[in-house]
Amino acid sequence: QVQLVESGGGLVQAGGSLRLSCASEGRFFSTYAMGWFRQAPGKERELVAIITSSSSRTNYADSVKGRFTISRDNAKNTVYLQMNSLKPEDTAIYYCAASRSSYTAQSQADFDSWGQGTQVTVSS
Repeated sequence: QVQLVESGGGLVQAGGSLRLSCASEGRFFSTYAMGWFRQAPGKERELVAIITSSSSRTNYADSVKGRFTISRDNAKNTVYLQMNSLKPEDTAIYYCAASRSSYTAQSQADFDSWGQGTQVTVSS
């Protein structure tokens, strides 16, 4: 497992932007697929975006396509989530996660290391 620490959450008005960061202390960060997930109050945790270990492929939930962008910098052991055009329904705790399935991670079950989460609140 790897240690993951999220940052960048906060309160923003609808239509605004935030960039989340997730830093890893693991030596093998560049071999892990990385994902962002979120959990809103009273709801199940859901996939937001996934990026393969080499950034060759990304996958997004339909609800965030065209608004959110996942990226990574393997030299800095960090994955990012750029969130634009935020909506109140994006309010949730956002978690980053790591998967040893470098190119085939597709769902929560594929991820075995999780951060503590960062709160994102979008006001209307």
